[in-house]
Amino acid sequence: MPDTQTQTETQRPAFDGADLVVSTDDLTKTFADETAVDHINLKIPRGVIFGFIGPSGCGKTTTVRMLLGIYNPSSGSARVLDSDPQTFSRNEQEKIGYMPQRFVLNPELSVMENLNFAASLYGVPWRRKKRLSALLELVALDGHEHKKVANISGGMRRRLSMITALAHEPELIFLDEPTAGIDPVLRRTFWDYFIDLKARGRTLFVTTQYVGEAAYCDYVGVMLKGRLLAVDTPTRLRRSAIGGDIIRLKTKTFMPPDVLERLKTQTAVSIVRVSRQKDNILHIIVDDASANMAPLLEWVKEQGITVKTINEYVPPFDDVFVKLVEKADSQ
Repeated sequence: MPDTQTQTETQRPAFDGADLVVSTDDLTKTFADETAVDHINLKIPRGVIFGFIGPSGCGKTTTVRMLLGIYNPSSGSARVLDSDPQTFSRNEQEKIGYMPQRFVLNPELSVMENLNFAASLYGVPWRRKKRLSALLELVALDGHEHKKVANISGGMRRRLSMITALAHEPELIFLDEPTAGIDPVLRRTFWDYFIDLKARGRTLFVTTQYVGEAAYCDYVGVMLKGRLLAVDTPTRLRRSAIGGDIIRLKTKTFMPPDVLERLKTQTAVSIVRVSRQKDNILHIIVDDASANMAPLLEWVKEQGITVKTINEYVPPFDDVFVKLVEKADSQ
């Protein structure tokens, strides 16, 4: 196994002097002989959306539970809102919102009764009807307020669980798989709301198996088998995984082999590599797409080749995740 700490140190952004809301130092959790979280090092500044992505069982939820003080770490340490999660005061707990992966609300109460109960636990003023109504409308539960939770669908329960975590307007919000089982339209509504929360100064820690949701995040941590493979912005992770930016070049006719070979050695264009040509389309990996697109276009035209389209291609984050895993497995 690679040295996790060294690997992470070289692939995470430095936040020197930043106002950190979460930081960990070799945080580790073992259950019997199994290591669920393996020496992870995180720094998360205030006012960002941090996406924690990876497949089921990779250690995301266990990490969140240690950051909330639910689990004690086996070794290493964590600081959340500048405190040890194991010694959170009542005041510090009230600054945090938590949506767990599993549904924990009372199925015998109605939707509104559950929401009101959660709000009252955190001291939300009794004149809260307007705020709670707005939250119900956000997740399309308005009109279902009086239904017993035992009688609503699993997707509706997920939506209710999310807004109970937000009712007291916490400054740090942990959302564990908030969009699981949610249709794509409502999923986008959720992310629009998360972005709005960030704009209002909140910090969000979001775990997800939908790796494509990384595009909505300011920083992304990639987890696999308990290890933190990398932490960075989505753009820098994409460049790291692929080796640069991708320029998608579509020509009118097939590019002859001799021209293709000359293209690969052009010094005017910072080419990293050229992918296989298919349907008169080339994917050309360069250091910087914006700096290289114009000289590339000019050079191709000088070869007498008609260009139909040229643009930067941004691959889905699913592909980026696969590349990062492949790189980790090869080390």
